[in-house]
Amino acid sequence: MSSKKEPEVNPAPEQGFSRRGFLRGAGATSGALGAALLDQQEAAAAPAPPPVTAAGEASITLNINGKPTKVPVEPRTTLLDALRDRLELTGAKRVCDRGTCGACTVLVNGKTNYACSVLAIDVQGKSIQTIESLTAGGKSHPLIPAFANQDGLQCGYCTPGMMMAAKGLLDKTPKPTYEQIKAGLGGNICRCGTYVGLRKAVQEASGTLRGGNNA
Repeated sequence: MSSKKEPEVNPAPEQGFSRRGFLRGAGATSGALGAALLDQQEAAAAPAPPPVTAAGEASITLNINGKPTKVPVEPRTTLLDALRDRLELTGAKRVCDRGTCGACTVLVNGKTNYACSVLAIDVQGKSIQTIESLTAGGKSHPLIPAFANQDGLQCGYCTPGMMMAAKGLLDKTPKPTYEQIKAGLGGNICRCGTYVGLRKAVQEASGTLRGGNNA
């Protein structure tokens, strides 16, 4: 009798669907469907993004330093952007660009305004004065030599806004007190800290405008 063993034969794989395979497939499918439904619900709950629109430019007329000037602007263009980027009047400085430092101060109908916080289209028909007006006709306003004489400027970024705030004050109050000068320049920041010199400069300019009487 032979002792040779018969070779082992692997059982044939099951044909068709098994119960275990069916359950696995059903679980994966339900998980995928659940994730897809969740994504759809989250997308529906999220706020829709704002529509993107292209704003066209329009030509407006601004009365700048006594001269009517046409300038093309978008509705969102600030007065500061119109002055600096379209008209090359770069005296007003862009520093904070948030209406807090006063470096872009201009006069609109005689009142101090932050040019970065005013839309150009909103000042049509109004009188706008910029720092460039202080040298109109080749003659310097008394504020310019006064700022130099009293060391009222260092880095220079605040200087145009300070001068325009000072001019707005002197136009209304030719002989301001020291406290009135402090209040008049209160909306302008000097990062170099030359406040004492700035106030003395306004006092000097006031005296010059009144004929040399600083009393």
